[in-house]
Amino acid sequence: MTRKSTSSARWLDRHVTDKWVKQAQLDGYRSRASYKLIEIDKRDRLFTPGALVVDLGAAPGGWAQVASRALKDKGRVIALDLLEMEPLAGVEVIQGDFRDQQVLDDLLGRLDGGLADLVICDMAPNVSGIKAVDQPAMMYLLELTLDFCEQVLKTGGKLLTKTFEGAGMVEYRQQVKARFGRVVMRKPAASRDSSVEQYLLATGFRR
Repeated sequence: MTRKSTSSARWLDRHVTDKWVKQAQLDGYRSRASYKLIEIDKRDRLFTPGALVVDLGAAPGGWAQVASRALKDKGRVIALDLLEMEPLAGVEVIQGDFRDQQVLDDLLGRLDGGLADLVICDMAPNVSGIKAVDQPAMMYLLELTLDFCEQVLKTGGKLLTKTFEGAGMVEYRQQVKARFGRVVMRKPAASRDSSVEQYLLATGFRR
């Protein structure tokens, strides 16, 4: 057995026995990641009635499901991803690269002159396991996410995004603090202890 196949077998075994995977199957969520957002929402009250939520890098749809259920038809959820995503009740799906101006124009057109209350993003690069490669790739995505917020987030709006703790994060948090009133970090229970991921929550966006 090759090193790659051994690693894949370990991942599959961990995935099948993961309690969050089993819970997601019971609750009808598309991803174990749904519980990360659920926990943060319970603590920080992300979703408010009538809110317009943009889910960036949404596939397969676990976070969009949580947002849609939380809003209970009293708001809108727009999900963007480069990958194809199966239709989801209560969610408007845009397939494409959010760096593409045409895709951004499609989103802005759907906002119909308005702006989003909340941007959520569980996006990450395809990790290689080499920190010197993965961390810069993640920082690039985070910079793009902040630029995206500059275009679509309303005054007082919120951002919740995945991060990888490491080089560049101190400076990035300072950038975010310059545009938002409050910035905190969250590590939900469904985030594996072995993972370097944390979630940055920024509230009180200033235009």
